[in-house]
Amino acid sequence: MAVVEQENPLVEGLERLPIHPTTLVIFGGTGDLAQRKLLPAIYNLAHEGALPERFNLIGVSRSEMSDDEYRTMARESIQQHSRRAPDGQVLDKLLGQVRYVPGTFDVDAVFERLKEELGAFDEEAEIPFNRIFYLSTAPSFFSLIVQKLGEHGLDTHQEADARVVIEKPFGTRLSEAQQLNREVLSVLNESQVYRIDHYLGKETVQNVLAFRFANGMFEPIWNRNFIDYVQITASEDLGIGRRAEYYDSSGALRDLVQNHMLQLLSLLCMEPPVTFDADEVRDEKVKVLHAVEPPPPDAVVRARYTAGMAEGKEAVGYLEEEGVPPDSRTETYVALRLEVDNWRWAGVPIYLRTGKRLARKVTEIAVTLKPVPHLAFQAEGSVGVQPNQLILTVQPNEGVSISLGAKIPGTRMRIRPVNMEFLYGTSFLSQSPEAYERLIMDAMRGDPTLFTRDDEVEAQWRIIDPIIESWGRDDTPLAEYPAGSQGPEEAARILAPGHHWRAI
Repeated sequence: MAVVEQENPLVEGLERLPIHPTTLVIFGGTGDLAQRKLLPAIYNLAHEGALPERFNLIGVSRSEMSDDEYRTMARESIQQHSRRAPDGQVLDKLLGQVRYVPGTFDVDAVFERLKEELGAFDEEAEIPFNRIFYLSTAPSFFSLIVQKLGEHGLDTHQEADARVVIEKPFGTRLSEAQQLNREVLSVLNESQVYRIDHYLGKETVQNVLAFRFANGMFEPIWNRNFIDYVQITASEDLGIGRRAEYYDSSGALRDLVQNHMLQLLSLLCMEPPVTFDADEVRDEKVKVLHAVEPPPPDAVVRARYTAGMAEGKEAVGYLEEEGVPPDSRTETYVALRLEVDNWRWAGVPIYLRTGKRLARKVTEIAVTLKPVPHLAFQAEGSVGVQPNQLILTVQPNEGVSISLGAKIPGTRMRIRPVNMEFLYGTSFLSQSPEAYERLIMDAMRGDPTLFTRDDEVEAQWRIIDPIIESWGRDDTPLAEYPAGSQGPEEAARILAPGHHWRAI
């Protein structure tokens, strides 16, 4: 029987709060991110009636094309990548207010043309539109575009707001992040800057806060007295594809740990904010990051994948991937042990691991409680009492499960673990919105809660920068693991006695 899509109670009503008329400008409007994620997200918001009543879209990119050609490209991208089949009327109405400005980002004439298009929208509606500039470009253009916006007077707008959304990576070292912050904030106020981390737009990531602070059963045990250890895993079954140029200069540590995984850690470990105001939440997250010391070398493992079997097919090793230098020392896997040195978490190991070409794609947080003090259940056939675990799955199947010890039916007292599960798809009979839908909405709303602040970005880099620096002095051969496996055996050495990695 077909499942009827229903409104998601978690977002119902939120998307219909009044939003000031807005013009969204996508720099890099013909790029891969715009076509696969941003344009479909904008369509889905339009489909749900969540966009402001007056909404305009402008693409800016190097490709030479007309407004009509850009509309055709946008239509095809939405039809291919939208999470729902597009409605023709909704799509036509959305694309009717789309414009395109061709040119490179260092040319003043591009910004003058953009200024004219923005002004034309304001004059036609006889109101000043809020302006959202989304930087979906290579990181080398971030500072340049912001400087040009300032030079052409686009950083402010009469009786309306101008905001800039900046994609990752925000620098590749601490010094670069600090320099980029200085350059951006020389033009804009911090309140205008929205540094995006798309993981924070995922429902289960936001649900970390809901489960912690909306359920009285968790808060009493959310500390070092009851929690044994925490694992945060972000594994991918795919290789690097055609991203060799980017990935070989980034690696697993910069690509996922510095941003996504440290964000998950800070949400998991933060103290309850006084209110859920954006700065109150981010203040608490920054406190967590400041309490994390960079790990010593023996608490970090890096590795790269070799040839193996993935999804039933032969897969080449990282060094054989197209575009990867034969002498590359870039890691495709990293595992590290961190501690949050504060009253709540002192002494609790927090293990992070991420990698390409692992057994399957999964992102999850596993909180393992301390075992019960007396194990009396040793009957034959009993799995025995296992420590309780709370598993928050971010992808692919968003949800939460709790493992419990239960008696196996029969005449003897035999115990085995069982799971209680909550899944978004079955509980709400609704697709979770894509992360970019929530984040684009929040940027238009002027709510920066799910975006990273300048001090937050720098605090993340202060944890990661010493690791990168120590690797630069280390010529030890990288550990290796076969494609399609659980990762390198060396990862077990950072675990404390009695701890083990969850199967991927």
